[in-house]
Amino acid sequence: QVRLVESGGGLVQAGGSLRLSCAASGIIFRFYTMGWYRQAPGKQRELVAAISSGGSTNYADSVKGRFTISRDNAKNTVYLHMNSLKPEDTAVYYCNAHRGTIMAGYEYHYWGQGTQVTVSS
Repeated sequence: QVRLVESGGGLVQAGGSLRLSCAASGIIFRFYTMGWYRQAPGKQRELVAAISSGGSTNYADSVKGRFTISRDNAKNTVYLHMNSLKPEDTAVYYCNAHRGTIMAGYEYHYWGQGTQVTVSS
């Protein structure tokens, strides 16, 4: 059974920092691209940051220079370090594990239950 368990969310003032963690089990973690998505009320879920199995990263333009994604394959954990937080960063943050493509003939997507991040002004 695949489980992705997020932690580290909470309430923080604008300009503050948080670190989110996502512990994975039930998958061969090192083979998966890991990502953080967020969804604010009334908005679509959007990609915040992702890190490939090889360590390549990509970020949404809105968080570049403020957020850093990292992974520890020994601990089966992915992190999102969030600095200089803004009220518009308020959302539920979801961890995602992804492997494969439709073109390759297989694709797996797994999601965590989400953790709330609230940034007050």
